[in-house]
Formats: sequence, C-alpha cells, structure tokens
Amino acid sequence: MQMINRDLTSDKDGIPGYIAHPNRKEPGPGVLIVHHHFGVTGHMKANVCNFAKLGYTTIVPDLYKILGIADGVHEGQKKITDGQYVEAINQSWRYLTARSDVDAKRCAVVGYCMGGRIGIHFAAATPSMRAFVGYYPSVREEGPSQLRPRHPNDAVRDIRCPSQIFFGAQDRVAPIAMQQRLMASFQANGQPLDWHFFHRAGHGFALADGECYDPKLAELSWELTSDFLGRELGDE
Repeated sequence: MQMINRDLTSDKDGIPGYIAHPNRKEPGPGVLIVHHHFGVTGHMKANVCNFAKLGYTTIVPDLYKILGIADGVHEGQKKITDGQYVEAINQSWRYLTARSDVDAKRCAVVGYCMGGRIGIHFAAATPSMRAFVGYYPSVREEGPSQLRPRHPNDAVRDIRCPSQIFFGAQDRVAPIAMQQRLMASFQANGQPLDWHFFHRAGHGFALADGECYDPKLAELSWELTSDFLGRELGDE
C-alpha cells in the first residue's frame, strides 16, 4: 500500500507537526506520537513513517510550536504547565480523530520520555483513547508544583485503556524505585498492562538520536509495540 508523508502546518492543517498515512479511503486506526523534549526530530518523523507502514494514520504534533515556545528544549520544561501540554495534545487529537481516513474509536497515543510523562496525563483525561504506549516516561521524584500539580502516579489511576510501558534498569531519570511505584499505579487502574523492563537499558534506549540508544532493544521493543497495537486497535 502506498504511504503518504508530509509536514503539517498551522495554516493548512490547523496544527504544526508531521504526518504519514496509508493511501486509503476507508477509515482505519490512528496513532498520535507525543515527542520527547527535543521536539519533532528526524527520528520522530521516522517513527511516524514506521507506524504508517503498519497501517496507522500517524501524526506527531509539534507541541512547542502549538504553545508558542521558541526554544522548546529549554523553555518547554520551565514555562509550560502539564495542563497546557494536555490541551495542545487534545487539539492534535481532535485533528487526528476527525480525519476521514481515521476511525476515531481505534486510536492510540505513543509517548517518548517527556512525551511519555505528559502522555499519561492526556490518557487519564481522554477516555476515548483505545491504547497507550509509554517509552521510559520521564517520571521523577517530585512534589506538586505550579507547572506539575499532579504526579503521574496519581493520574495513571484514571486511565481507562490498556497500556504498554518500557523501562530500563539504567534509567537515570526514572530510577527503579520510581518505576515500581508507577507500575503499582498502573496495576491499580484495573486495565490490561504490558510492562517491559530491560536490565541493561538506559533512558532513551529506543531513540536513535539518544546517547543510550541500543539497536537490539529498540528492535525488540518495536516488535512488542507492533504486536500490542495490532491487538488493541484491531477491528472490534
């Protein structure tokens, strides 16, 4: 099947970012990627295309442009609240689910690093989501603040869809003790959970533009994600 990929722009599409999708007329499943703190990098775009090859209309919105942050890598973590991020994702979610080639009842969110943490909050606020995948969510030991009033551990309990989470023992952002508490919260929400822990993996092990990139684990986690989404976004 032919695949179409291009940049998304605010003028033409209503949101900035990147999209790839099969060239089809009938509605099919969709995926929204929440990018890491580096933004919409080339590797993020490659991920979009990889999901599209599996049959998903896939977008990665540029959250920094939506929120008007010029230097997203540095300013995005210091000025933007979790609520603002969630609303920016929600704007992008509306774009994805309103497309004629997308079945709004068969859409998932995949978040990487920062995007995994923010994706948790979006999943908790979006009962229509069919599945959530979090690659090493950047969940830290921190109390409530003006920017982050609710810890992901608490938000996870409101998620109402199956989830798949990846972590590694060498993750310096979310230490093992934090990962264990997060897993307990996922288990407490009563939804199906696939939890994958790799003892030799560091933070960002599946990202080719990260310092902890591990090609073998990236390939393995991709196969697991493909299988998970295939099950959860299949025809009802």
